[in-house]
Amino acid sequence: MAANEFKKGEKFNFNESIDYAENAVVSKHILKKNNGNISLFAFDKDEGLSEHTTPFDALVHIVEGEAEITIDGHPASVKKGESIVMPANIPHALKAIQKFKMVLTMIRSKQE
Repeated sequence: MAANEFKKGEKFNFNESIDYAENAVVSKHILKKNNGNISLFAFDKDEGLSEHTTPFDALVHIVEGEAEITIDGHPASVKKGESIVMPANIPHALKAIQKFKMVLTMIRSKQE
């Protein structure tokens, strides 16, 4: 198990399991598999991920704060308790409107 992975069989709280870092994005793997993974992120205010695509459908669930998530050029404000799905192979980007923490669940589309 990597140093930043969660221990299986032990209870945890998303908000308490990751800390913010000044001017940075912090991440931890909850589960990491070949067909997808679940990760926990903490973004400092104004930090983000530039536009990119992945072969995964990705569910973002905000556990604290607020993010602007842009999917195929369409921005959406997503706040604590809200979720959004970013489709595979469609450009998307994230930016912290305020500090935010999110759970990212990524599932690879079946390869033909």
